[in-house]
Amino acid sequence: MSIIYRPSGMAREYSPYALNIYMGCSHRCKYCYAPHTLQKSSENYFGKPEPRKDILKLLEKDLQKNKYTEQVLLSFVGDCYCDSADNGETVRAVLKMLNYYKVPVAVLSKGGKKMLRDLDLFKEFGDRIMVGTTLTFLTEEKSKEWEPYASTPSERLETLKTLHDNGIKTFASFEPTIEPEESLKLIKKTLELDCVDHYKIGKINNYKSADKWQDWPKYLQDCLDLLRPTNKQVYYKFCLRKLAPNIELTDAEKNPDEYVVKINKSKQVSLWD
Repeated sequence: MSIIYRPSGMAREYSPYALNIYMGCSHRCKYCYAPHTLQKSSENYFGKPEPRKDILKLLEKDLQKNKYTEQVLLSFVGDCYCDSADNGETVRAVLKMLNYYKVPVAVLSKGGKKMLRDLDLFKEFGDRIMVGTTLTFLTEEKSKEWEPYASTPSERLETLKTLHDNGIKTFASFEPTIEPEESLKLIKKTLELDCVDHYKIGKINNYKSADKWQDWPKYLQDCLDLLRPTNKQVYYKFCLRKLAPNIELTDAEKNPDEYVVKINKSKQVSLWD
């Protein structure tokens, strides 16, 4: 069985493939789905995670056997740039291996400046990588309440700006959206900073009847009004679209694979080129 896998359901909207380096996380986000998915208690999931056993050996075996021309996301379970037991050494080794085998990669993290320790490796990928962060609240007190040990909103924005200014394609995940007004303020801030190339926009799901809290059709329309004039790449997740069936979207805005990192078949090269 390959350690790189095809996600399903709502996760599939993010990436054709994924790789989980840690099976735990230090951020302790209130909305985290992973403990339930893994059938772990919060005590057993949250903390300083160890890397998965033999992950580098298993990954190399996978990459020697399979060629990936579509994006592999790091990661759905855990955060590559949380406070891990190995201080991120395994993440760096994984990135080096993925780059060696010319795999297209997306990295999603709330680790803020921790992501910049691998900036040199991100640059080596060239156009085969996209690096992003989850943005939930602009108000730091609210962020601290919901994501107590993740980086602050200002640090995440600053990190995106640094990545973008260094020529790295960046993306922002607005899932979960918990308070639409906070997310809209964040979108405006990213446009002001010019630090995001691609937006993924959804809502909070499976959390205490969240669909009753907010006017989701209005949120979708507000996002469209903000982002369409900019010609930014935007994907609206099905969970949000289905609650606003009367709002017309373009094919690209509904296609989860429109903007994923891919290797153009006409430009494919061998491992040794």
